[in-house]
Amino acid sequence: MTQIFEIHPESPQLRLIRQAVEILRRGGVIIYPTDSAYALGCHIQDKASLQRIIRIRQLSVKHNFTLVCRDLSELATYARVNNSNYRLLKTYTPGAYTFILQATSEVPRLMLHPKRKTIGIRVPDHPVVSALLKELDEPLLSSTLILPEATMPMGDIDEIREVLGKQVDLIIDSGFCGLEATTVVSLVDGAPQLLREGKADPDPFR
Repeated sequence: MTQIFEIHPESPQLRLIRQAVEILRRGGVIIYPTDSAYALGCHIQDKASLQRIIRIRQLSVKHNFTLVCRDLSELATYARVNNSNYRLLKTYTPGAYTFILQATSEVPRLMLHPKRKTIGIRVPDHPVVSALLKELDEPLLSSTLILPEATMPMGDIDEIREVLGKQVDLIIDSGFCGLEATTVVSLVDGAPQLLREGKADPDPFR
């Protein structure tokens, strides 16, 4: 049965955060707020949970999944980045950007683009996500909550409950958090390349 936690968007209740993290560690799939829109999340090493997210969103094998990180200290474990790109990441995180980078062998194969072996890296600017990641003490595997055939993320909690209430283990209700996906920038081929315009300012990468 899906649980619903009402977690304050600015002062997250630690008791509920800890319960949410336990659900993640037990293999649960959660819906949680970010600084751009609601997203689906699961534990990075849980293949069954990742497959559930793939089914919910009906994603292709070419989809770039995202690792949501607390800060850039976790970066070297999961992605290859040179000094100039690290400085760029430091400038634009936290925020509503997703950066595509070459993945290391620590990233589960299911998460990777089959040919390019890339991964999205994101450091959101949202207190609930920050609290989840601090308690989890590792990145969260994530994908924006955009359903098949839709062009925008879901933002209404009542609709999320009605449509997805039986397909996930936890819905974190922190009120409206946005209806825009992240701005996506590739750092794979050296110079930054803007792949998708979203909530964060795309102009620095045009």
